[in-house]
Amino acid sequence: MIVGIEGVVELKEPTKLHLNVNGLIYEIHISINSSNSINTKDKIRLHTTQIIREDAHLLFGFVDFDEKRMFDTLLKINGVGAKVAQAVCSTFTPETFANIINAKDVSLLKRVPGIGPKSASRILVELSEFIVNSTEDSLSSSSYNEAIMALESLGFKKDAITKALVKEQGDTATLVKIALKKLQRL
Repeated sequence: MIVGIEGVVELKEPTKLHLNVNGLIYEIHISINSSNSINTKDKIRLHTTQIIREDAHLLFGFVDFDEKRMFDTLLKINGVGAKVAQAVCSTFTPETFANIINAKDVSLLKRVPGIGPKSASRILVELSEFIVNSTEDSLSSSSYNEAIMALESLGFKKDAITKALVKEQGDTATLVKIALKKLQRL
């Protein structure tokens, strides 16, 4: 099982790249988010997931370990294959995806190519406790949790709060202000 790979980028397309590892060139499928952070002709290191099927050996690469974890988690869901999982990784960052799961927002999840209402509902049910464990986002997630607690103490329901805070970032005070503006409209 290949869990990581390091090499020089030979060819880069939006959803795949060719990586030269000491003369051996691998084709690696990547998300658009990973593609945006990769420079051509640079030596890069990717976290990988290898999928071996009867008709193909596929390698999926991720710059961010949380994105790899999100991809692997999605693959465990019945009816979600590698193409759909890669589409989710291309559409959402792991942090945004975690917020969508916590908010149980079917409409945002249905925006992903290949996911309909039935698949979106199944993903939300099976991943209801998806949490991102990124060390660099620990401050952001603590601010997010503090903002939720502050708004709950004001009498707002958690579902409404998480919907108001989807895709929002900032310190606790900023998040509370943003959520209050959105919650007034609801």
